[in-house]
Amino acid sequence: MSLPALPRVLILTILFSVGSLQVMPWLAPVTVLAQEVLAQELLAQEGLVQEGPAKDEAAQEAGGWTFEDEEEAQPTWADEFRNQATDIVAVGAFFVLAFVSFFRKSRALKYVTLIAAVGYLGFYKSQLISIVNVFGVMSGNLPQVRYSLGWYFLVGVGVLSTVLWGRVYCGRICAFGAFTQLMDLVVPARFRVEVPRQIEQKASLIKYVILGGAIVVFLVTRDQSFYPYIEPFWMFGLTGKGPVLWTMLAVLLVATVFVRNLYCRFLCPVGAALGLISSVTVFKIKRWSECSTCRICQKTCQWGAIEGPKILMTECVRCDDCERLYADEAKCPHWRIIEYNNRKIAILPLQPVR
Repeated sequence: MSLPALPRVLILTILFSVGSLQVMPWLAPVTVLAQEVLAQELLAQEGLVQEGPAKDEAAQEAGGWTFEDEEEAQPTWADEFRNQATDIVAVGAFFVLAFVSFFRKSRALKYVTLIAAVGYLGFYKSQLISIVNVFGVMSGNLPQVRYSLGWYFLVGVGVLSTVLWGRVYCGRICAFGAFTQLMDLVVPARFRVEVPRQIEQKASLIKYVILGGAIVVFLVTRDQSFYPYIEPFWMFGLTGKGPVLWTMLAVLLVATVFVRNLYCRFLCPVGAALGLISSVTVFKIKRWSECSTCRICQKTCQWGAIEGPKILMTECVRCDDCERLYADEAKCPHWRIIEYNNRKIAILPLQPVR
C-alpha cells in the first residue's frame, strides 16, 4: 500500500535531510530552507494554505485577528521645523548679534561676533558656505531643504546680505575669516609684512583663478574630492584628514601671522564668488568729496579694498574700519575742513546789505 501524497513526500524529505546531514553537515541551512519551501508548496497543493481574502475569512471564522500593514507616517514640515527649531533659533540669534554690530559699527561687538562665529558656526556646527556648495548649485545636488533648514538660513542670509551691503559674510559670519581676524588681533604688529600695493592688486586675482579652475575641474571630472586642498574649512572638524592637509594648514596659518588675512584676501574661492555678487551691491559705503585727495582710509584698510576715493566692493568685507574713521570728526579731514570753514565764517565781519 502506498502512502498518501503529502505524508509520503514529507517522509522522503525527512529521510533525505537526515542522510545528507550525516554525510554533509554543512548542508544543514540549505536543507532547512528546502524543507520550508517544499512544505509551503505541498500545503498549498492540498488546499491547506489560503491567501488574500480567503485567508482573512478563515482567520475570522477561527476567531483570530487580522491586521493590515501600516505605513509609517512621514514627518510633516511642521515636524521638521520643530526638530530643527533649536538650530534655527541659534543661527538667528547669531545673525542678530552680527548685524547689530554691523549697523552700530561697534568694534567691541564685532569681536564678540567673530568669537561666536568661530565657536558656534566653526567648531560646534562646522557650518560654512563652501566651494562644494557652488558645485552643488551647478549640478543641482544640494541638501534637502526640509532636513537642512538651519544651513539654508545661513546661506540665504549670507547671499542676501552680499547683495544688499557687500561681503558681510566674509567679514563677520564666516568662521575661518573670523579666525584669521582674531589671529590678527593677538599677533604683535611687528610681525606683520605689508604687501606692496602693486603686488596686492595682482595677488587678489589669484582667488578668482582658483574659483574658475575648481569649476572647470568639477565640470570635467564631476569629482569634488579635491576641495580640501583649496579650502581649509575642514579644520573645524578636527578629524578625518591626512598629514599632507594638516601640513598645508599649518603653513597657511604661519603665513597668516605675517600677512594678515592671507587666505581671505588672496586664495578663497568662496570669497571670489561672493565678490562677483558684491559687484551689484545696493547699499555701498559713502564717500566724501575730500576722499579724492585723502589717503587715510586707504592706508587703514587691511583688505586692500580702497583706491583713493573708490571702494573695491569685490574686495571689501565691510570690516567697518574706514566707516568708523570717516565718522570720526577728530580724524577725518572732511569734518576738520567743515569745522575750519565754520570758524572762518564766524570770525568774518558782517557786511551791510546795500
